[in-house]
Amino acid sequence: MHNITTDITKGVKVTVETEYHPEYSNPVQQHYVFTYRITIENLGDKTIQLKSRHWEIVDSIYPKREIDGEGVVGKQPVLDPGEIHQYVSGCNLRSGIGKMFGYYTMERISDGRRFFVNIPEFTMVVPMRLN
Repeated sequence: MHNITTDITKGVKVTVETEYHPEYSNPVQQHYVFTYRITIENLGDKTIQLKSRHWEIVDSIYPKREIDGEGVVGKQPVLDPGEIHQYVSGCNLRSGIGKMFGYYTMERISDGRRFFVNIPEFTMVVPMRLN
């Protein structure tokens, strides 16, 4: 089961597609693995670079986690107008039900101005939990 969500902020489109992976999960040990594929599309007319990310991870019955870091999966991609950058990462939850959201810090190459781009909130739910 895939869950897809999209948002556009200041000419940057972010689409998130999530998937649960039972083959890597162990419900007995409260370990549920999800992947998320993120597509970042520069709809604007200026070249931009993704500098950093901020995530908030909500695991339904556990404390919220916050993660900050440079770039995404070790890269700080530059996107010319019309270009797309896509990457896949993962998250493990203990409850099997959670959500993530956050933002990217982008920089316009032409003048060095930084701005935030929303990462839309997306849910991660183990399919059997929906019954």
